[in-house]
Amino acid sequence: MGSMVDAILEVENLHVYYGQVHALKGISFTVRPGEIVTLLGANGAGKSTTLRAISGLIRPRQGDIRWQGRSLRNVSAHAIVARGISHAPEGRKVFSTLTVEENLNLGAYTRRRDREGVARSKERVFALFPRLAERRRQLAGTLSGGEQQMLAIGRALMSSPRLLLLDEPSLGLAPLLVRAIFQTIREINEQGVTILLVEQNVRAALRLAHRAYVLETGRLALEGTAEELRQDPRVRKAYLGER
Repeated sequence: MGSMVDAILEVENLHVYYGQVHALKGISFTVRPGEIVTLLGANGAGKSTTLRAISGLIRPRQGDIRWQGRSLRNVSAHAIVARGISHAPEGRKVFSTLTVEENLNLGAYTRRRDREGVARSKERVFALFPRLAERRRQLAGTLSGGEQQMLAIGRALMSSPRLLLLDEPSLGLAPLLVRAIFQTIREINEQGVTILLVEQNVRAALRLAHRAYVLETGRLALEGTAEELRQDPRVRKAYLGER
């Protein structure tokens, strides 16, 4: 990706507090159209907080988030979805007492009037995740962890996003399923969706992403192409368990 391409998402000097806790201390980064960018770092580094600020779930104390050149500072969370940003949160927060299909329909709430578009999105989700098609009438609470993760990603895709925020998609999944989920994330990206990925599995994330940023206690510590960070001795020692 050349730097000539204008960023689709710009995060600038972002400060976020939880009560007295200063969770993000002035981070700045960009995401360009068509990229997979990953945010890496230990637990509590501020990765999930960053995604929640972008999707409007928490308000920054200072700084700006610009999407396609326009500030999201005072835009509500559902209006942010309508503008093309979708968030699959950590922990596969599916509605367990609703069916798979009802969960997907809820993901399309910003485009209720576009029946045909919603139907097309659902077919696309079922093509990406055939297991969900097989279980479309099953209650989400009866799905396995891997299937719930597929549903969380599928539901986020139902709003037809241009940018997909993925928070820990591999958390708690068996290695085989992790590979399958990451393969699907690559397919979603190849279909034209830009992706900002938060992931504890640094090895898998750096194989998938184009670029990466490393957060340490609310500050940006490192940035570069995925390949540069894979070779960086600090990353290899701290995150890849190499000496």
